[in-house]
Amino acid sequence: MDQFLARAIKINFVPTDKVLMTLSQLDYIFPFFVFSYGIMITFVLENKALQKIAAERQFSPMQGLVAHRGLAFICVVVGGLWSLQNLWF
Repeated sequence: MDQFLARAIKINFVPTDKVLMTLSQLDYIFPFFVFSYGIMITFVLENKALQKIAAERQFSPMQGLVAHRGLAFICVVVGGLWSLQNLWF
């Protein structure tokens, strides 16, 4: 892994002279990603039209998403509150 990183830096895949994102910027953006993940998964799982299409086509990845229903709900609640906190303060 260290050799790969060294080669990436050597051929300028990873710029060493500038930082693309600071930790404070990442800390501000991350809650919005958590919230959007929860919204997307909840939308897909609760949309009756998408469930009907998945049942007709026997779409097996939809069953994998059902296992994420609880995580998606937690992401909506926590990500929403966390995003509001970032916007408020």
